[in-house]
Amino acid sequence: MDSSSLYRLFALSAIWGASFLFVKIGAPVLGPVMLIFWRVLLAMAFLLLVAVVMKRRLILLKHWKHFLMFGFFGTALPFLLFAYAASTISASMLSILNATSPIWAAGLSAAWTRQPLSPKSLLGLGLGLGGVALLAGVESMHLPSGGVLAIFSGLAAAFSYGLATVYANHAEAVDPFSNAVGSVIGALAIMTPLLWVSSTPWVMPTPQVMFAVFALGVVCSGVAFLLYFRLVSDVGPAPALTVTFLIPVFGILWGVIFLGESVGWHTLVGSLIVLAGTALVTGFSLKAFNNSLCSTKNTIHNNKNGDNQ
Repeated sequence: MDSSSLYRLFALSAIWGASFLFVKIGAPVLGPVMLIFWRVLLAMAFLLLVAVVMKRRLILLKHWKHFLMFGFFGTALPFLLFAYAASTISASMLSILNATSPIWAAGLSAAWTRQPLSPKSLLGLGLGLGGVALLAGVESMHLPSGGVLAIFSGLAAAFSYGLATVYANHAEAVDPFSNAVGSVIGALAIMTPLLWVSSTPWVMPTPQVMFAVFALGVVCSGVAFLLYFRLVSDVGPAPALTVTFLIPVFGILWGVIFLGESVGWHTLVGSLIVLAGTALVTGFSLKAFNNSLCSTKNTIHNNKNGDNQ
């Protein structure tokens, strides 16, 4: 992983970690449906603008069924579930629940291919579920009515991401940029009728909420999709999974700094258990990541020495 890919990795982690902060700000005011409608609409507008500026040819009509499927399970449904959960649980908790996505993906992939999980993956699955149980058990004692349902909603969102990952691995091949644009268009097609039938009353958002919606759509969806697909293209899907481990770090950090959320012992212990389980399931190697960091530092150091000569 070169220095540019490493910068993209940390930028993407910080952006996706911040998405839970913005959802936490916007969802209680606008409601889940209105918030996610504007999120995917702004994301679509941004990506289409990028396509025009970059003169990218998009293949959309040919794969419309694929984009509807991916837009539902990979965008609209998890976005909605996290937005619903944000009205009750913290941004930190949302980011930790999101980290279980690869665990669900591994279990679903094994069921899809009818290949049993390895003992290492089974141990990781058990650790992940144990970490979530610890978090949910302690959090449920401090949450208002509906807190347990909100936690299950966050887990269902992560499950949906896992399902979308498995589907994408077995779906027809589509270029990454078209996938990004098509998925938000598919999500918008799903959200538009939901907006009309929902009973969410219109409220005039504050400047803070308007900024959160704009950041969610343009930065946390549009820019993030471009960073992610570029990262996958440069280093491959396996190294790009490293972002899963960094998102909760930033999610907790932003929640503490900007929302004043408290981090208890159960949050730290539970998140570490979840991440350990995810690492076992995905085969993530801390040693390999450290070697990648060292390689990047050496590259930067050599480049500086070359410039000084």
